[in-house]
Amino acid sequence: MNRRVLFLCTGNYYRSRFAEILFNHLAKDAAPDWSGFSRALAIELGTRNEGPISAHTRKACADREIAISEPVRFPRSATEEDFRSASRIIALKEAEHRAYMRERFPHWADRIEYWHVHDLDAAHPDDACAEIERLVQGLIQQVSSKRVR
Repeated sequence: MNRRVLFLCTGNYYRSRFAEILFNHLAKDAAPDWSGFSRALAIELGTRNEGPISAHTRKACADREIAISEPVRFPRSATEEDFRSASRIIALKEAEHRAYMRERFPHWADRIEYWHVHDLDAAHPDDACAEIERLVQGLIQQVSSKRVR
């Protein structure tokens, strides 16, 4: 049975994409019945994004020797079906994303997990990606310990 974790951020360009890629990389061995995917809560705010994925995400993956599957998809907006299909849902920064959740998906806003990973306005990408890595590793430990053996 495949279970899915949904990572949410504002534009689905940087933080949530790194979380998704890292989770899937680590889950292959540690939690093979899990997969990650990511979506945007306010994709329209990414007007200055260049290309399908952030250069910071590419660098963080390269630094960790994680290959990014090509072609890289462009950011996608969250839908009701995304929420229904996920076993776990994580928004990358509560102070930023809870308001979008209340506005756009109010019945889900209090049913998801919120992390506290800053965007570029408040954290250097190396620091933010290191925090995402720490949190994703903890998540992998949680979901792998619940596996039926």
